[in-house]
Amino acid sequence: MAKDKTKRRKTPKERRKSALKVILIIVLVIGVLAGALAVTNVVSNSSNAAFINNNIKKVEYEHQLEPTLDDKGRYTFVTDEDFKVLQITDVHIGGGVMSTGKDTMALNAVSAMITAEKPDLVIVTGDVAYPVPYQAGTFNNKESAKLFAEMMEYLGVYWCLAFGNHDTELYSYFNREQIAEMYQDKDKYPHCLLQSGPEEVDGVGNYVVNVKNTKGKITQSLFVFDSHSYVDGDYFGIKWKYDCVHKNQIEWYKNTVKELTDENGGVQPKSLAFFHIPMQEMRDAFKEYTDAGNKDTNDVKYKYGVIAEGGQIVCCGKYNYGLFDAFTQNGTQGVFFGHDHLNNISLNYKGVQLTYGYSIDYLAYGSAISKFGRQRGCTVITVKPDGSFDNAQENYYQDKYVSVQEKESVDLEHDMAEETGGVENPFAAEE
Repeated sequence: MAKDKTKRRKTPKERRKSALKVILIIVLVIGVLAGALAVTNVVSNSSNAAFINNNIKKVEYEHQLEPTLDDKGRYTFVTDEDFKVLQITDVHIGGGVMSTGKDTMALNAVSAMITAEKPDLVIVTGDVAYPVPYQAGTFNNKESAKLFAEMMEYLGVYWCLAFGNHDTELYSYFNREQIAEMYQDKDKYPHCLLQSGPEEVDGVGNYVVNVKNTKGKITQSLFVFDSHSYVDGDYFGIKWKYDCVHKNQIEWYKNTVKELTDENGGVQPKSLAFFHIPMQEMRDAFKEYTDAGNKDTNDVKYKYGVIAEGGQIVCCGKYNYGLFDAFTQNGTQGVFFGHDHLNNISLNYKGVQLTYGYSIDYLAYGSAISKFGRQRGCTVITVKPDGSFDNAQENYYQDKYVSVQEKESVDLEHDMAEETGGVENPFAAEE
């Protein structure tokens, strides 16, 4: 008698058990991979923590200014001399196993420039962290922030920051409030002057640091804003729909200027502003400058630098709520931002100096950017006792910046715009 080769169909109960087994196996594999990645990331960050502990030394000042808190809770420095601010931007510490070496390079570069410049205050205009998993190997943005904060504490330099879009991505483990809380732990990071700012104002990190003379007059107010991340459903920034400073932040700024003016005997203090995502007026100024054949106009005066992003892009906020107009009416002389790593131009537009800071990034623009150096450095801002200021860009690969680890070999002439593929300006249709 022939054997019946007909395959017996599984019962619904058996199919459920098989499906459950598959799900359990998938969960187990994901768990094992996640655990292995977590362990390797701990090893990675331990390596950079050891680099900081063994190599970063306290900056030697002849006389270091120490801030105090005024009766409104604002940090204040007192001096009758020049006040030096060092702008650092887009450090992009990955904080994972895939970015260990480049994270060391970034820490090495920042520490070398701070040690040489001996600033009174460092202001980071966003993107300390870059926890993008396919480049960093982690979603944990706190580890990146922690490495940077610990380095700054070893340097013993006062510093603060504006949050950038990458500091707290949608997929990151920690949000702005949580990262700000970590930075503001005075037991661990007494040199960090970040303040979360008023709860009723959009964003985290809207605050002001004042510089006064010994007569008690404010010579400069340094405003820091949260320019947020993305808008209009572009949750991951892949459509380049960037946010900006919001209306109630502008109202906070204007009200704060009014308060400071009253405290200053009716004299409106001069000020500088710092945030991450450029304002639309940077794009407008650059367009007017190029339309004039790269020559000054009545409204635009060139100071230094280039727009080197592919397609000469200025990736500014998609909306404009009148921040620039508020600046022109309330004593703000200069604005400093980051975000576009290859742009480092400084243009005076209608009396306000608009400046891209030199970036640090070894990671975010892919492997190519670590091999090139014309875009990497810092911005030195010198505030004068009369409230005026000057700014200058300083490339990292100068001999005056002596790093604890040997500097990487880079091409200082290569045009990195080629590496961005000459992307068309995403805002062209809106202009």
